[in-house]
Amino acid sequence: MRQLKREVKIGNVTIGGNNPIAVQTMLNVPVEDIEGNVAQAKRCEAAGCQILRVTCPSAADAKCIEAVKNGTADIGLASRSLKDEEKADGLTETVIALDGIAVIVNAQNKVADLTVEQIAKIFTGEITDWSQVGGDPGTISCIGRESGSGTRDGFESITGTKDSCKLDQELTSTGGVIEAVAGNPNAIGYASLSAVESKDTVKAVTVGGVACTEAAVLDGSYAIQRPFVLVTKDGTALSPAAQAFFDFATSKDAASLIQNAGAVPTAK
Repeated sequence: MRQLKREVKIGNVTIGGNNPIAVQTMLNVPVEDIEGNVAQAKRCEAAGCQILRVTCPSAADAKCIEAVKNGTADIGLASRSLKDEEKADGLTETVIALDGIAVIVNAQNKVADLTVEQIAKIFTGEITDWSQVGGDPGTISCIGRESGSGTRDGFESITGTKDSCKLDQELTSTGGVIEAVAGNPNAIGYASLSAVESKDTVKAVTVGGVACTEAAVLDGSYAIQRPFVLVTKDGTALSPAAQAFFDFATSKDAASLIQNAGAVPTAK
Protein backbone atom coordinates (compact mmCIF):
# COMPACT_ATOMS: atom_id res chain seq x y z
CA MET A 1 0.00 0.00 0.00
CA ARG A 2 1.30 3.45 -0.93
CA GLN A 3 2.15 5.58 2.11
CA LEU A 4 0.78 9.11 1.80
CA LYS A 5 3.24 11.95 2.33
CA ARG A 6 2.77 15.69 2.78
CA GLU A 7 2.16 17.57 -0.46
CA VAL A 8 5.05 19.71 -1.73
CA LYS A 9 4.93 21.90 -4.82
CA ILE A 10 8.10 22.12 -6.94
CA GLY A 11 7.52 24.68 -9.65
CA ASN A 12 4.33 23.52 -11.37
CA VAL A 13 4.73 19.90 -10.19
CA THR A 14 3.07 18.76 -6.95
CA ILE A 15 4.39 15.62 -5.26
CA GLY A 16 3.14 13.70 -2.24
CA GLY A 17 -0.42 13.14 -1.11
CA ASN A 18 -2.58 11.54 -3.78
CA ASN A 19 -0.70 13.18 -6.65
CA PRO A 20 0.79 11.02 -9.43
CA ILE A 21 4.36 9.86 -8.94
CA ALA A 22 6.70 12.38 -10.60
CA VAL A 23 9.74 11.37 -12.64
CA GLN A 24 12.90 12.90 -11.18
CA THR A 25 16.62 12.44 -11.49
CA MET A 26 19.93 13.99 -10.44
CA LEU A 27 22.40 15.50 -12.88
CA ASN A 28 25.84 13.85 -12.74
CA VAL A 29 27.85 16.33 -14.78
CA PRO A 30 30.53 18.17 -12.71
CA VAL A 31 28.84 21.30 -11.36
CA GLU A 32 31.46 23.65 -12.81
CA ASP A 33 30.58 22.42 -16.32
CA ILE A 34 27.66 24.80 -16.83
CA GLU A 35 27.09 23.97 -20.51
CA GLY A 36 27.24 20.24 -19.78
CA ASN A 37 24.66 20.56 -17.00
CA VAL A 38 22.30 22.54 -19.21
CA ALA A 39 22.65 20.04 -22.04
CA GLN A 40 22.01 17.08 -19.75
CA ALA A 41 19.03 18.85 -18.18
CA LYS A 42 17.51 19.39 -21.64
CA ARG A 43 18.00 15.70 -22.51
CA CYS A 44 16.33 14.64 -19.25
CA GLU A 45 13.42 16.99 -19.90
CA ALA A 46 13.00 15.60 -23.42
CA ALA A 47 12.91 12.08 -21.95
CA GLY A 48 10.02 13.06 -19.68
CA CYS A 49 11.80 13.99 -16.46
CA GLN A 50 9.78 16.47 -14.38
CA ILE A 51 12.18 17.29 -11.53
CA LEU A 52 15.95 17.74 -11.76
CA ARG A 53 18.38 17.84 -8.85
CA VAL A 54 21.90 19.25 -8.77
CA THR A 55 24.46 18.68 -6.04
CA CYS A 56 27.91 20.03 -5.18
CA PRO A 57 29.70 16.90 -3.92
CA SER A 58 33.17 18.33 -3.28
CA ALA A 59 34.97 21.49 -2.26
CA ALA A 60 36.32 21.88 -5.80
CA ASP A 61 32.79 21.86 -7.17
CA ALA A 62 31.80 24.69 -4.85
CA LYS A 63 33.74 27.32 -6.82
CA CYS A 64 30.52 28.65 -8.29
CA ILE A 65 31.15 32.13 -6.89
CA GLU A 66 34.20 32.39 -9.10
CA ALA A 67 32.14 31.10 -12.03
CA VAL A 68 29.63 33.91 -11.53
CA LYS A 69 32.47 36.42 -11.30
CA ASN A 70 34.07 35.32 -14.58
CA GLY A 71 30.74 34.96 -16.37
CA THR A 72 30.61 31.20 -16.88
CA ALA A 73 27.62 30.83 -14.54
CA ASP A 74 24.49 32.94 -14.08
CA ILE A 75 23.92 32.07 -10.43
CA GLY A 76 26.16 30.71 -7.68
CA LEU A 77 25.07 29.01 -4.48
CA ALA A 78 26.92 29.63 -1.20
CA SER A 79 26.43 28.79 2.47
CA ARG A 80 28.15 31.95 3.68
CA SER A 81 27.92 35.68 3.17
CA LEU A 82 30.02 37.22 0.43
CA LYS A 83 33.34 38.69 1.46
CA ASP A 84 33.96 42.41 1.03
CA GLU A 85 36.40 41.75 -1.81
CA GLU A 86 33.80 39.61 -3.60
CA LYS A 87 31.25 42.40 -3.33
CA ALA A 88 33.88 44.83 -4.61
CA ASP A 89 34.21 42.59 -7.68
CA GLY A 90 30.57 43.31 -8.51
CA LEU A 91 28.90 40.30 -6.94
CA THR A 92 25.57 40.48 -5.11
CA GLU A 93 24.11 38.06 -2.58
CA THR A 94 20.44 37.29 -2.07
CA VAL A 95 19.69 35.38 1.14
CA ILE A 96 17.04 32.72 0.55
CA ALA A 97 17.37 30.76 3.80
CA LEU A 98 19.06 30.64 7.18
CA ASP A 99 20.41 27.54 8.88
CA GLY A 100 20.07 27.53 12.65
CA ILE A 101 22.43 24.97 14.17
CA ALA A 102 21.26 23.77 17.58
CA VAL A 103 23.78 22.68 20.21
CA ILE A 104 22.33 19.60 21.87
CA VAL A 105 22.98 17.70 25.09
CA ASN A 106 21.38 14.69 26.73
CA ALA A 107 17.89 15.39 28.05
CA GLN A 108 19.08 14.64 31.61
CA ASN A 109 21.97 17.11 31.49
CA LYS A 110 21.26 20.05 33.80
CA VAL A 111 23.39 22.48 31.78
CA ALA A 112 20.91 24.76 30.02
CA ASP A 113 23.01 27.60 28.59
CA LEU A 114 26.46 27.94 27.04
CA THR A 115 28.27 30.82 25.41
CA VAL A 116 29.83 30.49 21.97
CA GLU A 117 33.24 30.71 23.66
CA GLN A 118 32.39 27.84 26.03
CA ILE A 119 31.11 25.74 23.13
CA ALA A 120 34.32 26.35 21.21
CA LYS A 121 36.44 25.39 24.21
CA ILE A 122 34.42 22.21 24.74
CA PHE A 123 34.83 21.07 21.15
CA THR A 124 38.56 21.90 21.06
CA GLY A 125 39.28 20.10 24.33
CA GLU A 126 39.99 23.11 26.56
CA ILE A 127 36.90 22.36 28.65
CA THR A 128 36.66 18.64 29.32
CA ASP A 129 34.26 18.22 32.25
CA TRP A 130 30.65 19.34 32.67
CA SER A 131 31.46 20.68 36.14
CA GLN A 132 33.51 23.42 34.44
CA VAL A 133 30.32 24.90 32.95
CA GLY A 134 27.93 24.41 35.86
CA GLY A 135 26.95 20.78 35.31
CA ASP A 136 27.43 17.61 37.30
CA PRO A 137 30.92 16.09 37.15
CA GLY A 138 31.44 13.98 34.05
CA THR A 139 33.87 13.82 31.15
CA ILE A 140 32.37 15.56 28.13
CA SER A 141 31.99 13.45 24.98
CA CYS A 142 31.90 15.50 21.77
CA ILE A 143 29.80 14.14 18.91
CA GLY A 144 29.90 15.68 15.44
CA ARG A 145 29.42 15.12 11.74
CA GLU A 146 31.95 13.66 9.34
CA SER A 147 34.48 15.75 7.44
CA GLY A 148 32.80 17.33 4.42
CA SER A 149 29.42 17.72 6.14
CA GLY A 150 27.78 21.08 5.52
CA THR A 151 26.46 21.18 9.09
CA ARG A 152 29.94 20.56 10.45
CA ASP A 153 31.44 23.22 8.20
CA GLY A 154 28.83 25.73 9.34
CA PHE A 155 29.25 24.90 13.03
CA GLU A 156 33.04 25.06 12.94
CA SER A 157 33.12 28.27 10.89
CA ILE A 158 30.74 30.08 13.25
CA THR A 159 32.40 28.87 16.46
CA GLY A 160 35.93 29.41 15.12
CA THR A 161 36.87 25.75 15.59
CA LYS A 162 37.62 24.78 12.00
CA ASP A 163 40.27 22.03 11.83
CA SER A 164 40.65 22.06 15.63
CA CYS A 165 37.62 20.11 16.88
CA LYS A 166 38.40 17.01 18.93
CA LEU A 167 35.49 14.66 18.36
CA ASP A 168 34.91 11.38 20.16
CA GLN A 169 32.57 10.31 17.36
CA GLU A 170 32.20 11.49 13.75
CA LEU A 171 28.86 10.36 12.36
CA THR A 172 27.44 10.47 8.85
CA SER A 173 23.92 11.68 9.61
CA THR A 174 22.10 14.19 11.78
CA GLY A 175 19.94 11.36 13.11
CA GLY A 176 23.07 9.51 14.17
CA VAL A 177 24.32 12.53 16.13
CA ILE A 178 20.97 12.95 17.89
CA GLU A 179 20.82 9.24 18.75
CA ALA A 180 24.38 9.24 20.10
CA VAL A 181 23.75 12.27 22.31
CA ALA A 182 20.46 10.77 23.53
CA GLY A 183 22.28 7.61 24.58
CA ASN A 184 25.14 9.26 26.45
CA PRO A 185 24.43 11.48 29.50
CA ASN A 186 27.77 13.27 29.03
CA ALA A 187 27.53 13.90 25.28
CA ILE A 188 27.23 17.14 23.36
CA GLY A 189 26.61 17.56 19.65
CA TYR A 190 25.01 19.79 17.04
CA ALA A 191 22.20 19.45 14.51
CA SER A 192 19.99 21.60 12.32
CA LEU A 193 17.12 23.24 14.17
CA SER A 194 14.40 21.39 12.26
CA ALA A 195 15.89 18.01 13.21
CA VAL A 196 15.66 18.56 16.98
CA GLU A 197 12.47 20.59 17.40
CA SER A 198 10.30 17.54 18.10
CA LYS A 199 12.86 15.46 20.01
CA ASP A 200 12.48 14.82 23.73
CA THR A 201 15.55 12.57 24.09
CA VAL A 202 17.91 15.53 23.69
CA LYS A 203 17.63 19.21 24.49
CA ALA A 204 19.02 22.25 22.73
CA VAL A 205 20.90 24.53 25.10
CA THR A 206 20.44 28.26 24.80
CA VAL A 207 23.48 30.07 23.42
CA GLY A 208 24.28 33.26 25.28
CA GLY A 209 20.78 33.11 26.73
CA VAL A 210 19.05 32.83 23.34
CA ALA A 211 17.10 29.72 22.34
CA CYS A 212 17.52 28.20 18.89
CA THR A 213 14.11 29.01 17.40
CA GLU A 214 12.98 30.02 13.94
CA ALA A 215 12.17 33.53 15.21
CA ALA A 216 15.61 33.93 16.83
CA VAL A 217 17.32 32.70 13.67
CA LEU A 218 15.33 35.11 11.51
CA ASP A 219 15.97 38.15 13.71
CA GLY A 220 19.67 37.30 14.05
CA SER A 221 19.72 37.01 17.85
CA TYR A 222 20.71 33.33 17.78
CA ALA A 223 24.45 33.24 17.18
CA ILE A 224 25.10 29.84 15.60
CA GLN A 225 23.55 30.25 12.18
CA ARG A 226 24.61 30.71 8.58
CA PRO A 227 22.94 32.05 5.45
CA PHE A 228 22.24 30.24 2.20
CA VAL A 229 22.64 32.75 -0.61
CA LEU A 230 22.23 33.08 -4.35
CA VAL A 231 25.14 34.93 -5.91
CA THR A 232 24.68 37.03 -9.04
CA LYS A 233 26.75 39.64 -10.88
CA ASP A 234 25.72 43.29 -10.91
CA GLY A 235 24.63 44.56 -14.30
CA THR A 236 24.49 41.11 -15.88
CA ALA A 237 21.09 39.90 -17.09
CA LEU A 238 20.18 36.34 -16.18
CA SER A 239 19.22 33.85 -18.85
CA PRO A 240 15.47 33.08 -18.97
CA ALA A 241 16.00 29.72 -17.24
CA ALA A 242 18.23 31.23 -14.56
CA GLN A 243 15.76 34.07 -13.98
CA ALA A 244 12.92 31.57 -13.58
CA PHE A 245 14.97 29.62 -11.03
CA PHE A 246 15.93 32.81 -9.17
CA ASP A 247 12.32 33.99 -9.04
CA PHE A 248 11.12 30.63 -7.71
CA ALA A 249 13.94 30.23 -5.14
CA THR A 250 13.23 33.67 -3.68
CA SER A 251 9.45 33.24 -3.61
CA LYS A 252 7.05 31.94 -0.98
CA ASP A 253 6.47 28.90 -3.21
CA ALA A 254 9.95 27.60 -2.33
CA ALA A 255 9.46 27.98 1.43
CA SER A 256 8.15 24.43 2.03
CA LEU A 257 11.07 22.92 0.11
CA ILE A 258 13.53 24.96 2.14
CA GLN A 259 11.87 23.92 5.40
CA ASN A 260 11.90 20.26 4.33
CA ALA A 261 15.64 20.60 3.73
CA GLY A 262 16.07 21.74 7.34
CA ALA A 263 16.56 25.48 6.87
CA VAL A 264 14.53 28.58 7.72
CA PRO A 265 13.18 30.34 4.60
CA THR A 266 13.46 34.11 4.51
CA ALA A 267 10.52 34.56 2.10
CA LYS A 268 7.22 34.60 3.97
